[in-house]
Amino acid sequence: MNRIDQKFKEDTKLLSIYFSAGHPELEDTVPILKQLQASGVDMVEIGLPFSDPLADGPTIQESSTQALRNGMNTEKLFEQLKNIRKQIDIPLILMGYFNPMMQFGIEKFCQRCEAVGIDGLIIPDLPVDVYHEEYKVLFDQHGLYNMFLITPQTPEERIRYIDEVSNGFIYMVSSASVTGAKNTFGSTQTDYFQRIQKMGLQTPTVVGFGISNADTYNAATRESQGAIIGSAFIKFLEQEGVARIPDFIKSIRA
Repeated sequence: MNRIDQKFKEDTKLLSIYFSAGHPELEDTVPILKQLQASGVDMVEIGLPFSDPLADGPTIQESSTQALRNGMNTEKLFEQLKNIRKQIDIPLILMGYFNPMMQFGIEKFCQRCEAVGIDGLIIPDLPVDVYHEEYKVLFDQHGLYNMFLITPQTPEERIRYIDEVSNGFIYMVSSASVTGAKNTFGSTQTDYFQRIQKMGLQTPTVVGFGISNADTYNAATRESQGAIIGSAFIKFLEQEGVARIPDFIKSIRA
């Protein structure tokens, strides 16, 4: 069983953390993963830095830019993760844009993901129909789930199509904007969460964009199976350092 499926069987209020590989320092990737697992995080999304991250807000963009300056690239990330399954057993997802994966070679990329123990991918600029028609068979061959994003503006027909063809979970973007931390959710987001929950989808849903503290984490997980924190975690990392990661996780699950 894929580790993502197993995790959803174990828990219905998952906490997933996103960070950019190679940031703040090039060799921080594995230490961050070890601290996150030790702190009780359920799942981690490792960002593959890209020079033109369209869906990302300023915090993630800046962390991605710094990672590239540090020397991070696709090959370097796979080298860092070579023996990661000797130390980490929670689900690991690579999140990145399709262009670097195509430059690396899609089949080679999938092979390397399988070799190091990656459980799935999130590729914001890969349309679900293109994935379904051209890449799903390849991803399945290498045991890779592919998770898709929906927004408050995504038509119901599209959501049900995503529910039909994808695995793992559906990434519910909390608002039609770029990533970034927020302190609270308004009625628009709450109504959206409730609307999706009432659709009775077969695939678990996880809320991302705007989760930054215990209040937004709890609000997101009332109507979904989990929440993803990115920008707020990256800011904490920059200010407090890798060793203080347990403090951040405790504050979310307070």
